[in-house]
Amino acid sequence: MAKKLVCVCGAFVCMTAFLLPGALPEPKDATPADPVKQQVTELHESMGFTEDSLTRQIDDLMLFRRLDDVADVDKVRFTGPPPRVIKDPSAQGAGNPVILSAYTFLPKKQTGKLPLIVFAHGGVHGNFDTSNVHILRELLTQGYAIIAPEYRGSSGYGKDFWQLIDYGGLEVDDVFAAKLWMLESHDSIDPDRVGIIGWSHGGLITLMNLFNHPKDYKVGYAGVPVSDLVARMGYKGQSYRDLFSAPYHIGKTAEEDVNEYKRRSPAWNADKLQTPLLIHTTTNDEDVNVLEVEHLIKSLKAAKKEFEHKIYKDAPGGHEFNRIDTKLARESRADVYRFLAKYLTPANPPK
Repeated sequence: MAKKLVCVCGAFVCMTAFLLPGALPEPKDATPADPVKQQVTELHESMGFTEDSLTRQIDDLMLFRRLDDVADVDKVRFTGPPPRVIKDPSAQGAGNPVILSAYTFLPKKQTGKLPLIVFAHGGVHGNFDTSNVHILRELLTQGYAIIAPEYRGSSGYGKDFWQLIDYGGLEVDDVFAAKLWMLESHDSIDPDRVGIIGWSHGGLITLMNLFNHPKDYKVGYAGVPVSDLVARMGYKGQSYRDLFSAPYHIGKTAEEDVNEYKRRSPAWNADKLQTPLLIHTTTNDEDVNVLEVEHLIKSLKAAKKEFEHKIYKDAPGGHEFNRIDTKLARESRADVYRFLAKYLTPANPPK
């Protein structure tokens, strides 16, 4: 099978060597609508989505293998809300609920009812992968059940699912739907001991879940969370802004609809917090500028909300500072685990 894949890719490389712009003399009247260029663009796109799918499937195998000593791991499918943007409203099945996937992790050693952690992955089009194995192991050994949803727009599921993205919108509801599915499907989980965690964009999803469903979570942790999309559109480049204003996504820029960007931003919804919350960030974050999280913290304080936070000074690792394998990262995660344990009382809480 590997040899066949190599041959296919080799043929693709050979073909694109002839078809890519510059490989042949430009036709005198070439335009952006040149059908050959369009075909090459579409082929590149198709190959990219195929590669994402293969990468995800390989990573799934590694994820299951690396946790099989401590957890029963599964990948399940369920439904979330219908798409926000429906390309063809008259098509058969248009408006059907979106079919989602999620990874579930149950500790092999169980004592009584289990507390649940909902783990929201990050990335504009990210997915849940083996980079989280060490965090999963740490949580599982404490006695948590975990669900990690692949909300709409996650990569590795093809172009159609990728274009369902609704950053800060329905994907927040997808994660909540995963929480509901887990409780409905596992009697061993205590519905009164549910927490939610996430880093980066997963931090935004964590915060918006807490704001939208304050009675459904006992506690939340947001690491280096995306907090203000209005500010973010200002300091990021045009290619990043284009991801949000694409027709299949928000469809407008922040300039054209600033209120929609505020609606999706935790810093502009801080008055809704009713749940114990811990926030971590660092001043040298190269992805989520600390100004976003500072705005969130100031907004929570202005709304007189009770929460805990820590801004690290130039923590090694920047955006990844407490997800890597350094001494500082482990100490920071230990603080997170102690905070969660106060409200979720796992069987083996950290000291």
